[in-house]
Order: sequence, then C-alpha cells, then structure tokens
Amino acid sequence: MTGISSAAAAPSFPADGGPHWRAPFAGRPVDATVTVPGSKSLTNRYLVLAALADGPSRLRAPLHSRDSVLMIEALRQLGATITEVPGDGAYGPDLEILPIAEGAAGTPAPETAIDCGLAGTVMRFVPPVAALRRGRALFDGDPHARQRPMDTIIGALAGLGVAVSAPDGGPASSLPFAVEGSGEVRGGHLVIDASASSQFVSALLLAGARFTEGLHLEHRSKDDTGRSVPSLDHIHMTIAVLRSVGVQVDDSAPNHWTVSPGPIAAFDRRIEQDLSNAGPFLAAALATGGTVRIPGWPAETTQVGDLWRSILTAMGATVTLECGTLTVTGGPAIHGGTFADTSELAPTVAALCALAAEPSRLTGIAHLRGHETDRLAALVTEINRLGGDAEETADGLIIRPAKLHAGVVRSYADHRMATAGAILGLAVPGVEVEDIGTTAKTMPEFPRMWAAMLGQGSTSQKDVAGGPQH
Repeated sequence: MTGISSAAAAPSFPADGGPHWRAPFAGRPVDATVTVPGSKSLTNRYLVLAALADGPSRLRAPLHSRDSVLMIEALRQLGATITEVPGDGAYGPDLEILPIAEGAAGTPAPETAIDCGLAGTVMRFVPPVAALRRGRALFDGDPHARQRPMDTIIGALAGLGVAVSAPDGGPASSLPFAVEGSGEVRGGHLVIDASASSQFVSALLLAGARFTEGLHLEHRSKDDTGRSVPSLDHIHMTIAVLRSVGVQVDDSAPNHWTVSPGPIAAFDRRIEQDLSNAGPFLAAALATGGTVRIPGWPAETTQVGDLWRSILTAMGATVTLECGTLTVTGGPAIHGGTFADTSELAPTVAALCALAAEPSRLTGIAHLRGHETDRLAALVTEINRLGGDAEETADGLIIRPAKLHAGVVRSYADHRMATAGAILGLAVPGVEVEDIGTTAKTMPEFPRMWAAMLGQGSTSQKDVAGGPQH
C-alpha cells in the first residue's frame, strides 16, 4: 500500500472561504482505503449526557470539528469541565468530562452566552440542559441559524415551566433567545409538534432523566394532519445512547416516548466513525467506476449512514462487508430509482442521481428545507447550474439524466452541499466549489482526504486517514 503525506496531498484553501476550490477531476477509477473521523451525532449526544452524568466520563476517538467544538464550549459555559487527554489513534485527543454541578439552591451562576454556530444539535440539545442550571443563558448563532426552526423547543421549555424570552424580554420563536434556568425542571407529560425535526425529540429525551418527574413526550402535529417525525433513525440512536448509560426509555407506543427519572451513569465510550461522512468517499467509487474500502465499519449501528449499503447497491454498485471492512465498487453505470427517507444522506444521493443513467426521485425529505440551508432548493439550483435537470416536489426531488458541464457549485455554508459539489467534480471537468472550508463543520480534513483518495491520478491503492495530523 502506498501512503500519501498530508503535506503533498493537501490543496490550499482559505479558512474564510476565499477563492473557489477546484474540485479534482478523476481521470481514472479511484482505488483507495479511507478512514473517516468519529460520528458527529454520537459525539454530541454523549457530550450532553456526560455533562449531566453522575460522575466523570471519557469519550474515545470523538469527532473534532466545528460542531463538536461548539458543543464542548456550550457545555463548558454551563459549568461542565471538558479536558483533552492523549488518545490512542490518529483521531486526535480523547475527552474527559466532569459534569455540571446539580442543584437549584444557592446563588445563580453568572449570565453566559452560548454560540450555536450553525449546529442544530447545539441550538436544540443545549437549551434543556441550560434549564437545569440556575442562571441565565443567552443563545445565538450564525446568521442562517436564526432562520432554522426553533419554535418547538422554545415552546416545549415554556410548557415545562421554563422561562424563555427574546433578548429584549419579549416572546421568542427563534434564535436569539434567553433561557432562565431555575436549577430544576419538573417534567411530566408534554405534547410537541416535532414534524420539522427529530432533534426536538432527541433534545428533550437527552435531558429527561434529570427532570424531577422524568418525561412523557408525545408528538402531535399542530394542524392534525398526522405529519410524522422525520429522521426517526436519529431518535432510535438517541434512545440507544440513553439506554447505554442506564436511562430507562419506553418507546413502545408510536409517537410517545417516556424517560424515567433517575441518574445518568458516568461512562467510557469509543465513538464510531461517521458513516454519513463516509458517504462522499463511497460515492466516489460509483462516480469513477472504482473501489473504495472503509475499514472499521460496525456490524451493528444506529447511524443512518449504514443505509449506504442498500442505497449504493440499488444504484448499481457491488457492496460487501467482510471482516469489518465495507467495500464499494462502482459498476459501468449509475442507476437511478426511487430513494425514500434518505435524510442527511440526500445531498450525496442527489449528486449521484445527477450522474445516473436513469431518472431518480427522492422522497420523504421535506424537512431538509430547514437544515443548514434549504437543501432541496439548493440542490436543484446547483445541479441545474451545471446543466442538470432537477426539480423540487412537495417532499423531495426529481432528477433526470442530463449532460453536465463545468461551473461553480455554491455551498450555502452547508458542508453537505460542498461535498456534493466535490462528487460532481469527479465526473465533470472544471467544477469549482465555493467555500470548501465549510466542510470543517463535521470533517475539517475533507479537502486533504479527498486529494489523498485520488492520489493525484495514481492507480495504486491509497490509505486515507481522517482526523488531525500529527
């Protein structure tokens, strides 16, 4: 195997976005072994639970990215002590976490400010934690974060008796807002409309064991249309994580979740690779007709990214999982089809559909309009900008075969839009991506890893490792 040094492979790009990044064009099939950093979803869930646990905890091989740093800093502002300690791999340091002190008695903590950036897990998961702290916490984020749906979590906290207001003291429905924590939350039965995001459910479940009466959470759409909660896989992940630290959760009734009150056990956990972030690299196998291997793929997982095995098979790839290594080999053509409920995988799926030989339809992803950007509108705009044929539907996309050409793909400060542009660039010469630096949200080493995977045109097998370089 031939390794590629980070110094030789890393393209230069300014941290502030600056000039466009020329997406590498693959002149031949890729042949690479890729290891991606830890799961953002698991890292941030375990960080929240560690901050509420009954003793010190440790996270091994956690993700180090903008989203995880924002979560770490938010929890530090609320009183958790989070320290980097040497790890045992190429993923950077482990984290040791001392929880936030309990109790409503005593002098309120000083007012603190929480920067949510554009991280949905921070803006949704942290406010219930702030309600368990005695003191005022101000929440704000990037400009686009103020457009992301937040009224459900704000209304939920109000329904639990927590004071939430806009900075001027008036009612709040989005960022910025302030949480006036009393040090305790009673809990009990709470009805919310979580049809805009599964994160509203996860946010309340993560803190529910620390509520005095626990939490019986019920989803009910406000307009009685029966709209379901999107991305249920992420709620299943939250429940599995809670149970792994001793929290009792009953999810036997549809749209009802009951968390029993009690301690959250301190823990020592290793974080799985981010299988969603593995997607662009696996997609490279189809876009180039080559082969990509991901070692350390879990045999069982709650990550939505495990759907790549079925999605890529349906698109014509040969997919095998043997001895913990997932191997994907692209066929002579990419097949279109109907792909339902792809959630955060949708931008990568859409990029492959734009290269497919048959029409495709993506369904069940209307909620992506409320992600880092309106992903449905953004995908249609950028695919069509390159000569594609894409249109929005009520709950997804239709993408038809078309000959693509060179052009600039806008990222909209959305990491998954940037990686979708990189995939298109493998098959279409002259594609440039605006602000490739936005991939630092969940994968800071993406440009270096992408270049190393391609090996500057070499046909030899490459080993591409993510995480900080030492």
